[in-house]
Amino acid sequence: MPPAFLAQPLFAPLLPLLDGLSDGGAPPECAPLNALAAKRGIVSGSGAPLRFVVPGASGMSYEERAYWLGEIETRPGNWHDCFNALAWLGYPLTKAALNARHHHALQENRASTQSQGRRGPLRDALTQFDECGVAVASSNLELWEGICAHRWKEVFWTRREEAQRSLRVFVFGHATFDMLRTPRLGLCGKALFLHVDDEWLAQPLPAQCADVDRRMTQRFTGELRAYAKPKDFHPLPLLGIPGATPDNEFPAYYDDTRQFRPLRSVNAEPAA
Repeated sequence: MPPAFLAQPLFAPLLPLLDGLSDGGAPPECAPLNALAAKRGIVSGSGAPLRFVVPGASGMSYEERAYWLGEIETRPGNWHDCFNALAWLGYPLTKAALNARHHHALQENRASTQSQGRRGPLRDALTQFDECGVAVASSNLELWEGICAHRWKEVFWTRREEAQRSLRVFVFGHATFDMLRTPRLGLCGKALFLHVDDEWLAQPLPAQCADVDRRMTQRFTGELRAYAKPKDFHPLPLLGIPGATPDNEFPAYYDDTRQFRPLRSVNAEPAA
């Protein structure tokens, strides 16, 4: 029987991957995950065939081991690591792009006399999106502008039907998937925006997921250096998304500023 938490709508992109892998609600082992990776021809940032392996003393960092050897350290029975594996299976192009960018950032840091062993904002941003990233796809730019302005009640309640019709949220970050198993107040993703049209929104979910993967990959490749620091992403309170929890079926839910924080003005006067 699959775990009960998979009834949460935000897990929908993972359901085809978990079909047939569930064993009494436990995370799948490496063997069936590797079979899926091989079947799909998934590779790391260097193009190495991907394999999920039990952590061990390789002498390499996580990202470098993934890049050079295609080996993704995956602890048995651990949902956090399992969701990382499922993210590789569901969004292989984006995961490989992040892995390659991590590798190149590491090389640049090692060559720099000023880095002094610091990770730097780029690697922090890559890690943040890898752990907590979400993609917001919508045909309505005003809804995204409302999210950026923290007009949460307007977007998710006043314009609820519009949001349900023209906005989709795709969780990417494996830590976010793990936290969604037992969601808590304030659960927040780090979002990027993908502008789509009504025809795109009418596509079946697998086609949407594949296109989201391609579009996210474009954001993390090339010379533009998009999303080079953590603040380049926008916070998104995931439990505010219509359908994410029965609690948000009431307008007062969106009045709780512990979760739906107003946008802070950069020009606000300091407190006396």
